[in-house]
Amino acid sequence: MKGIKNVAAFAVMIGIVTLGMYVESPRLAKAKKNDQHVMKVEVEEEFAGYNGTFVLRDVKKGKTFVYNEERANKRTAPESTFKIPNALIGLQVGAVDDEYEIKEWDGVEREIPVWNQDHTLGSGMRNSVVWYYQEMARDIGEATMKEWIEKLSYGNEDLSGGIDQFWLSRSLKISPVEEVDFIEQLSNETLPFDLDVMRTVKRMMVQAEGKDYTLYGKTGQGSGIGWYVGYLDVNGKTYVFATNIDGTSADAKRITRNILTKNGFMNE
Repeated sequence: MKGIKNVAAFAVMIGIVTLGMYVESPRLAKAKKNDQHVMKVEVEEEFAGYNGTFVLRDVKKGKTFVYNEERANKRTAPESTFKIPNALIGLQVGAVDDEYEIKEWDGVEREIPVWNQDHTLGSGMRNSVVWYYQEMARDIGEATMKEWIEKLSYGNEDLSGGIDQFWLSRSLKISPVEEVDFIEQLSNETLPFDLDVMRTVKRMMVQAEGKDYTLYGKTGQGSGIGWYVGYLDVNGKTYVFATNIDGTSADAKRITRNILTKNGFMNE
């Protein structure tokens, strides 16, 4: 019951944290001034020992909480969080038929054992299988990929790093705030894709389910940066998030889930 009460309170407004690393934006300052019911999301303990940022948006209220605003607006490579738009584009243009389409392992031993086998689009998402999504990107083709990335206004829209490399610490970069903007549109199903395409990708992103919530997410990691992006549906409300740290994707995921649990958004 405590968690449910907390969520109801947070629905009034996602609040402001006053921490040494936090810089309050004019938009959030105005929201704070105009609302008498300001709640705080406690994140300092979760970020102890990490340089990073956390962005959380209450979609229904249109309120955004930002921890470390400077980093929240800094673009870095999306790494494997790009599997989300990659899957959307691949399904939309027919590079794959559905989430069950199998691509055969090429026999090359890679550093993560689970990658060394055949995969589907869905298992490739869940296990973050880079080679599967690289092959799909090549099938999509540079011209078509560029057209869709520009249509999505995804980050800096720079594909110059190569059709199967540009999102992997190469040319494409996106900020945590931009990730939240993109994921919000996916959660609302307002991206320029067919409805069944968006719902298929959302289904592949499910990470955890509880009595009152469903957690959707995707990790990403490279060049010392860890990502965890996604959204939480709970009690009829949607909260979109992005965490970006100097560390691993496992650390980013753990930090995010700790914040969501500690602040009553989901009960585990």
